[in-house]
Amino acid sequence: MVHLTFKPAPVDHGIVFRRVDLYGKPELKPRIELVQDKLVRSTDISSGHTSLHTIEHVLSALVGCGIDNCMVELDASEPPILDGSSKHYVNLLQKAEPVEQDAERAYYELKEPISVTDGNRSVIALPYDGFKVTCTSADDRGIHTQHMSIDLDPDTYISEIAPARTFTVYEDIEPLLKMGKIQGGSLDSAIVIKGDQILSKEPLRYDDEFVRHKILDIVGDLSLLGCRLKAHIVAVRPGHKMNSELTKALYKLMNAKPEPKALEPVTKDSPSRKKKLIDPDEKQISIRRILDILPHAYPFVLVDRVIDIKEDTWIKAIKNVTINEPFFVGHYPGNPVMPGVLQIESMAQAAGLLMLRKISAEGKVALFMSVDKCKFRRAVIPGDQLEIEVEVLKVRANKLATVAAKCMVDGELASSAQLMFTVMDVPEEGL
Repeated sequence: MVHLTFKPAPVDHGIVFRRVDLYGKPELKPRIELVQDKLVRSTDISSGHTSLHTIEHVLSALVGCGIDNCMVELDASEPPILDGSSKHYVNLLQKAEPVEQDAERAYYELKEPISVTDGNRSVIALPYDGFKVTCTSADDRGIHTQHMSIDLDPDTYISEIAPARTFTVYEDIEPLLKMGKIQGGSLDSAIVIKGDQILSKEPLRYDDEFVRHKILDIVGDLSLLGCRLKAHIVAVRPGHKMNSELTKALYKLMNAKPEPKALEPVTKDSPSRKKKLIDPDEKQISIRRILDILPHAYPFVLVDRVIDIKEDTWIKAIKNVTINEPFFVGHYPGNPVMPGVLQIESMAQAAGLLMLRKISAEGKVALFMSVDKCKFRRAVIPGDQLEIEVEVLKVRANKLATVAAKCMVDGELASSAQLMFTVMDVPEEGL
């Protein structure tokens, strides 16, 4: 038994699933990077300990009806299958009376063809000013071959695609049951093809109902791209795995960075070299400057801002701890706590900034060597702000340094340690 509720959501919220049956009511935004690798007859996503199964019909109904922002609450890992189509979800959404919101819809407009193939299966995306699907459906024996081409908008989706039910070949039922699939399956929720016969509780809703359901699945699976797509999809014997592979390829193309421009030679006086230096009079350092100075990058930059420096012996920095930190996904689900080792890393990065200021950052990098006398006094959780203080205890030959460091939260000691560093030259190819 499972209950599903559609709830309104504000602009830019997107489609989000909330597992109300789990501690903390974790939320998942369906995206292709969360899709499980082994897709068999359904689209499943997971993040940490939270998972969702067979969500393609819900996604298809939402996208097909033109819904961009919605909270979908579930008290189980899988939505109800109902009659195997998206018709009942569409009826609910229409009953809820969707409203127009004050924002422009985001689109990804394909500019070049892209395709994925697997034997006699293929899915191709072509540039197109709109969203069109041309699909050919057939089983391994070439029986029940069907073809359809349709321009999709809410009207055509609701009337031509949403009522099409899922189907399976009779010989596939036992293997699927052994895999733990279709445990609640029956002729109430699917059409079964047995040889030339079609087993169904009611007559076919369309002569070509099978290919229409394939298009229904394509609409749902492509929604994992994260925005609406302008393209013509040409599919031959598609399935969830093929749809997923195309969505991955589209996502990679959508997020591809432009070819880098030829780099100018870096000289001692060039601006790109100077920006990596910390000025002796510089008492505060913004995040942009920190990204220039430290060798770290997302998700491992653990200092947001330097707010004070005293001579070359003391520095104070901050790290804002938010629920969006990637490590909270697994540490720990339902009870997020910042790992102690990352608190030490925050201290080390602040200490590295101080060392590079002391000896000039040009062509240098501060490497963390050891930690001693480390203690943790309290948990650091989302919403806390770490105040990181580092004081130099000892410096040898401008290459080795020992510092005392601590992290404070609301004036209370969270962690402390003594750290040792060495300063080294960056290899030429790394400059």
